[in-house]
Amino acid sequence: MKEESMTQAKDGDKVKVHYTGKLDDGTVFDSSIGREPLEFTLGEGQIIPGFEAGVNGMNAGESKTVTIPSTQAYGPHFDEMVIKVPRDQFPSDMDLEVGEQLQMRHESGQIVVVTVVDVDDSQVTLDANHPLAGKDLTFNIELLEVD
Repeated sequence: MKEESMTQAKDGDKVKVHYTGKLDDGTVFDSSIGREPLEFTLGEGQIIPGFEAGVNGMNAGESKTVTIPSTQAYGPHFDEMVIKVPRDQFPSDMDLEVGEQLQMRHESGQIVVVTVVDVDDSQVTLDANHPLAGKDLTFNIELLEVD
């Protein structure tokens, strides 16, 4: 029979969790409910640091709620990553909508995902920050398995 401490999640363990992530206003931005659980290895940096820290030390079968500051999630929102591009730099038949995500190629050749945050006749404002940057996140976490 396993001792209780053997089921406690720690670095190096492969875990399966169900989660629901919410913003401060209660809006759900992501959830594994109704899908396969999230599976990852603790300590490998596969997920945001605050989520990983929240799972670390939980016991299989345990549920809890953790609030993660933006610094332990997707980082701060950097104003310099919001750029204005002349509208004529986009195809004239391209229907740009606020909230739409586009891919751009950086000078380095790297693909960067940007979100359209404003559009008018003369320019398009794009934000290269992660959509959750600068936001504190609350997760309801249920630890299903520890291997």
